[in-house]
This record gives sequence, structure tokens and C-alpha cells, in this order.
Amino acid sequence: MTDNTNVQNYSEEQIQVLEGLEAVRKRPGMYIGSTSLRGLHHLVYEIVDNSIDEALAGYCDRVEVTINEDSSITVIDNGRGIPTGIHPKLNIPTLQVVHTMLHAGGKFGGEGYKVSGGLHGVGAAVVNALSERMEVEVYREGKIWRQIYEKGIPITEVECLGDTEKTGTKTTFLADPTIFDEIRFEFDILLKRFRELAFLNRKITIVLNDNRKDGENQENKSVELHYDGGIVSFVQYINRNKETIHPDIIFFSGAKEDAEIEIALQYTDSYVENVFSYANDIPTTEGGTHVTGFKTAITKVVNDYARKINALKENEKNLSGEDVREGLTAIINVKLMNPQFEGQTKTKLGNADIRSFTEGIVTEKLTYYLEEHPKTGKIIVDKALLSFRAREAARKAREMTKRKSALESTSLPGKLADCTEKDPSKCELFIVEGDSAGGSAKQGRDRRFQAILPLWGKMLNVEKAREDKVYGNDKLSPVITALGVNIGENIDLSKLRYHKVIIMADADVDGQHIRTLLLTFFFRYMRPLVEQGHIYIAQPPLYRVKKGKEEHYVYNDRDLQRLLSEKNWNREDGNISIQRFKGLGEMNPDQLWETTMNPETRTIIQIQVDDPVVSDEIFTILMGEKVEPRKEFIQKHARLVNNLDI
Repeated sequence: MTDNTNVQNYSEEQIQVLEGLEAVRKRPGMYIGSTSLRGLHHLVYEIVDNSIDEALAGYCDRVEVTINEDSSITVIDNGRGIPTGIHPKLNIPTLQVVHTMLHAGGKFGGEGYKVSGGLHGVGAAVVNALSERMEVEVYREGKIWRQIYEKGIPITEVECLGDTEKTGTKTTFLADPTIFDEIRFEFDILLKRFRELAFLNRKITIVLNDNRKDGENQENKSVELHYDGGIVSFVQYINRNKETIHPDIIFFSGAKEDAEIEIALQYTDSYVENVFSYANDIPTTEGGTHVTGFKTAITKVVNDYARKINALKENEKNLSGEDVREGLTAIINVKLMNPQFEGQTKTKLGNADIRSFTEGIVTEKLTYYLEEHPKTGKIIVDKALLSFRAREAARKAREMTKRKSALESTSLPGKLADCTEKDPSKCELFIVEGDSAGGSAKQGRDRRFQAILPLWGKMLNVEKAREDKVYGNDKLSPVITALGVNIGENIDLSKLRYHKVIIMADADVDGQHIRTLLLTFFFRYMRPLVEQGHIYIAQPPLYRVKKGKEEHYVYNDRDLQRLLSEKNWNREDGNISIQRFKGLGEMNPDQLWETTMNPETRTIIQIQVDDPVVSDEIFTILMGEKVEPRKEFIQKHARLVNNLDI
């Protein structure tokens, strides 16, 4: 039956055309990903990327970024300065075009910029649209020009302020607090990205200043980033807390008419590979043709060299790519004229010609290097052979597991309490610390879609173990079996049995340790699960506050104080009961369901990999062999610790 009211209400007037930057303000997530902290920092990257593009074109060697006292951002570069004259087609100043029109930039015709990270021409305009206020000064052709905007709309003409001998662009913007969840920038988040950019562009200097004075930050902070060694310094930085097995960082580069590439690599004694790739300074976290070419070539070169020095006999099979890359840290940095990005998050390079280009460069240059450095060559081959033997042991362990499973009535772990729902996208697996908490979780859950896997005791620290040890570990093998996706190179996410994997551990030190051990395992051996957002941390309450029939659960000390203040309750009042939960086992099934497991009322934190380089560094520090970096980390962050049981 047709609803005539709806038909009448749906007319030409309901079809909205969002003009200019209005579309950006209505749907900011489409342009910057989100309005969370990540989206907020993305604003700074958009402006800085324009300066980096000037550097790639050879016209800029210094960028200075300042967080001002009012949380606005100022970015100054010494590039050519944005053109300020009248645009020939639009008959308005070009500076205004760049800041008020989407897809307006010097990166489309091929003349303004040959290589560019900000390819879509939306950067400055989008930042302007999402700012409460923006002021742009341009130093160009001996003059200073300025225009001011509010929420993307010019409130002044492009005006000349006087003469100058310098060139460049100065942009100051204040993010719009009505659009973003918060407008407080994190110094460390910006520092990490700018350090990465400085490594990838060795000729540039990036300065980050913080002029805010609040809380503990009473002094201006300033960091200058410049690395003459470029990506060689980058590898050195990544490996600074690891044990390297050869002293020199191997570097080579190559170029053709429309692309250039540089690669730096070094092996450590760890059991995981860290290959980080970039195209026009954009992290290609999903890899792409440059990574494929690199992996194919390094596997072939190391195998050929192993046979040449007789480390591999004629009748022995080749080392796998996984064997060759065990313990490898590598940076692949490609700059090209027309990058094609694809993949789920547009972070995979798709240019077909780049694969053969990379393959050719690596094959030629690495072969030559190994010939010239036989000692390093033998170290690399020996490392790969050790990996090969361990992988064979892991394969046998897998087969034993399969055979054992086939003999049992079910292939799932005995302690797993499975759910009845068969659609993985609707299913949740709670990995619970301890039998008592596991018992409460099993009783309190919704068995239709929630499965419980209790673990007990300390599990293996995979940061210090190879794959064969992982398969044989009685704490981790139930996790591998329950999830159904396998690990390492053999991982297959299409077989994932639960799309939400929730780590539920106590709030004490032991619980934190187990959580970290599990996260290390997922990051090192099931990284696609983390990258695609399947891993979560449960947030059980810290306190139950009760007065008469009124009952509240709170999750931290700050919320407890807020509750007591709002209710005008006194902690010393004997009507009031404040129970502090030290472990999940202290909660009965109903409490656990209500506070931690019920999708309607719970809080769970999704684990995300914002920066693979930083994530690798954290796991290396916390779980690696070296004690000193861990000690420094603890000393640096000791003041931030909450809820410490002594």
C-alpha cells in the first residue's frame, strides 16, 4: 500500500545540492575519515603535505609547525608561496580558489607538481571548511598577501600587507569545536608523523613547537627533525632497541623517467619481519606493487646466493619468502608521478609497472652487495636457514595438531563454550583470564552469539619465540584453534569464526600483563585481525557504588569522584557502599553481564594500528630482550599510572 503523504513530501525541494564547502561541513568523515582525534590531526597533515609537495618539487627545505596557546595551528614553509593573482577561468584570486573550492590545486595538470602526496586537491579547502577561523599569508614576488576565512567563507579580500624578501606560505587555523569531538592536539602524535616525513625526505627540516602552557606542560617544547641519512637513519631508528646481526644498513636506489625508489634494510635477531612501505610519503600499509616486487626479488637473490656459497645443496628446496624475511627491517620509499591507490583503505599501491621496476633494482643492487660483502651475505643466509628449519618444525606441529583434532570428537578446544549463532559477523569470542572468571562469563553471557574461552596461567611471550613454539604452546593453541584462521603467512580471515574477539582480563597487574601478551601475539602472528578491527579490550568496572536501592558501576577514579559530586554523596557516609573490584571473578554472572558483556550497556575498546612503526616499537620495548629501553619507558610513563595496587 502506498503512503501518499510521503510521496507528496518528496519533491524537487527535497533534493539538496550542497554548494562549495557546505558538503565538507555536513559530511566531514568523507574527507578526513572521522571527527575524532585522528581526524583532527589529519587537518595538520593536509596543510603540511602541501609544504612537503613543495619540497618534493625542489622549492622548499624547511617547514615549521606550531601548536599555539589557543590550540590553533600555524604552518610556515619557505616554498614558492601559493599563487595570488586572478584565476584566468574563475576571475577570482587563485589563493581564494585554493581555499574555498574542492579539487582545486596544482597537482592535476602535471606541470605544477611532478610528484605529490596530496593528490586530491582537497587539502587546504577541507581544512578551511572545518576550521572556525583560518588566516593565510603568502610571501611571493616581493609582496605579503593575506586572506581570512571563517568556517570556509572568506571574510576579507586577498589584500597586500606590504613588501618582503622571503617566499613561502603561512597558514593558521583553529579547528571548529562544533565539528570535532575535541580540538586539543597531541604533541607526540604530530611528532611521530613529522619524524616519518623527515626520514623519507632527507633534504627537509621539520620543526614542531608547542607553545601551550597548561597542566604539567609549563615550558615551550620544540623539536627539530632533520636526517641526512634519510631512510638509512629510519632503519637505524626502528632497530635501536633490537639486536642487529650485521653492522651495516644495506641501501640502494634507482630511478626511471616517472619514478624513483630507495630501499634500506638490516636484519635483527627477532623472528618477525618489519617491512614498511611508502608511496609519495603516504604509508602503504596494505602494501602494493612496490612491496610485491621487493619481496619477490629479495627471495630470489638470497636463494641464488645461498646456492652459490653451497649453503643450499642441489637437492634441497628453496628458502621461502617468509624464511628470507625473518628478522628483516626494511623501508621501501617510492616517489612516482601518477600513483594509483587501491585496497580497503586506499593504502595499497596499484601501479603495475612499479613491480617490475622494483624487482629489477633490488635484484641488481642486492646481488652486487652480497658479492661485495660475503660476511654479511653468509649471516643473512644462516638466519634464513634457521628460520627454514624452525618453520619445518612448525609445519610438523600443525600436522600433529590436525591429526590430534581428527581423532577427537570436535576440533574446537575443550574449554571453549561456543555460541549457537553460525554467522561469524554476529559472533563474539571473549578470551577470559582464569577459570573462576570464565565460569561467571559462561553463566552470564548470551549464549546465542557470545562464546567464552577461558585461559589460565602466563602464556608464551611470542616476541622471543618462533612459530613452532607458538603452535606447541598450550595457552595459545586453543586461541588459534578457536579463531580458525591460522597464523603468520598462512592466515585466512575468510575462516574467522568470530568477528569480535574481546580480551577480558582483570584490572590488576597480572591482568594487564596477560592482555599485553595476547596483544603481542595478535600483532605479531595475526596482524590482519588487528588491522581490520576484530580485536577489542573489555572494560570491566572498577567500583560498584550503592546507596539504599540506588546502584551505580563506575570504570575509573575520575568517574567515581564525578558521581559522588553529582549525587552530593560523602565517602565517609556509612549508607554508602563502595566496592572495588580487583578481579572479574569477584563479580557474579549477572553483574558481569550487566557491566562488561551486554552490548547495550558495556564499554569495549577497539584496538587499532594507527602507525605500524610505533606499534612495532612499543611491542619491542615492552616484550623484547633489552631491559634498558623498558626501564626508560616505565620511568617516562610512571606518573600516568592509575589504579596501582601496592
